[in-house]
Amino acid sequence: MAGKVFLVGAGPGDPGLITVKGLESLRESDVLVYDRLLDTHLLSLSKPDSEHIFVGKERGRQALTQEQINNLLVTKALEGKTVCRLKGGDPFVFGRGGEEALVLKEHSISFEVIPGITSPIAAAAYSGIPITQRKVATCFTIVSGSEDPSKPESAIPWDILAKTGGTLAILMGWAALPNIMDKLIQNGMATDTPVALIQWGTWNKQVTVTGNLANIVEVGLKSDLKPPVIAIIGEVVNLRESLRWFDNKPLFGKKILVTRSRAQSSNLIKNLKELGADTIEIPSIEISQLDDYTHIDSLLKDLDYDWIIFSSANAVDIFFGRLTGIGKDSRDLTGITIGAIGPATTEALNRHGINPDFVPRRSVSEEVLNELSSENWRNRRVLLPSSNIGRDVLEKGLKELGAKTLRIPIYNTSRPKDVENKAKQAVQSGLDLITFTSSSTVENLLDILSNDKQYLETTPIACIGPITAKSATNLGLEVNLIASTHTVDGLVSSITEYFSLKET
Repeated sequence: MAGKVFLVGAGPGDPGLITVKGLESLRESDVLVYDRLLDTHLLSLSKPDSEHIFVGKERGRQALTQEQINNLLVTKALEGKTVCRLKGGDPFVFGRGGEEALVLKEHSISFEVIPGITSPIAAAAYSGIPITQRKVATCFTIVSGSEDPSKPESAIPWDILAKTGGTLAILMGWAALPNIMDKLIQNGMATDTPVALIQWGTWNKQVTVTGNLANIVEVGLKSDLKPPVIAIIGEVVNLRESLRWFDNKPLFGKKILVTRSRAQSSNLIKNLKELGADTIEIPSIEISQLDDYTHIDSLLKDLDYDWIIFSSANAVDIFFGRLTGIGKDSRDLTGITIGAIGPATTEALNRHGINPDFVPRRSVSEEVLNELSSENWRNRRVLLPSSNIGRDVLEKGLKELGAKTLRIPIYNTSRPKDVENKAKQAVQSGLDLITFTSSSTVENLLDILSNDKQYLETTPIACIGPITAKSATNLGLEVNLIASTHTVDGLVSSITEYFSLKET
């Protein structure tokens, strides 16, 4: 039987603007056919085994022609696949979704249309411009700017649009903007009519400039704008300075490189983005399971320990995954003192129904050991689940205090594959900050860059704690800030303060 195609509007760029129904389709589809102007974070939300096919188009260059895209949707559906055709903005607002739907109809393929937030409304809102406003503009018109307004028979009624008195939004009009402005002036629109140009609307790299009909082209060129650019024309543009809320966030436009494992980067990226940062993720470490858990499973069957001290959320999650696999759960830890180094580790234990008995004030191994030194450790059996490259400071220190300590690697930390080009492009593009959250992220990023420190030496560096900072310094890097609290939240707070002080 034939499959089904969902024509989904992903919204204008901010991945949080996709609808709930659109996200459900994305997560459940076998094939994802996607456009250029999408935040790639959305791709990571699809099924792990789904097929991703890029069909993006831009002026003068396209991955597939529209006819090829149509045929692709038909082919995949006839294979019995559920297809998510993910489009920027709304599928039916200059998205050619109607053409694709007609082709599917011709081949008797079932489809649904899931609308999305269209870019002119969203980009204007993110710039502090209401597309309509009582007593200012009671109507709005969305126009494609890809048609040359100077041609003899334009399909766009510029003479009428120049006199509506409402808001005019022009999409895909950057190349033809001089002619469009001239056409509106020729048809009677006042030269002092306010205009805003919005590049990358709703993205954290959004740029908004304002002017009027007479000077906006010059303003846009001086600001070095390039597509995608939306023009908003009308008196509502004057409300921008009063209603700005997005591009005046404390980290807005700051380009920050996040080096952290894919599994652990989400909170850091989320927090930075909420403050306006334009984040680039280079996973310099990758967390993976061990090839063989036979020895660890045998240790967990007995659980003959006085203490278990977890040093990371990864260790917690994998430990309890193995525990469940052998038919045990948190009840089998009764009588064992549980330690958690760091708030993220504590939260992970809480998710598994454990409230740790010991949480150090700071997460540095030397200081953890100092806090534990008052305990009687003689002949105490201590298990330390860790990564394959975890530090052995705590293990050695507890042994010196008399404990019978066993540190077992419970997961692997390694360098990800195929990130070299992305990493080099990122550091060469010009960054405002690089973040490091562990010693291994420093070492692995340098390894990915073939130890080329050229761009790292000219970009400020932020570290989550003193151990990470010491590793960076030992490798020849200058550290500009260390989080006062050695957590993701603490790092974000210190970064915000750092840029605030720089700008005062």
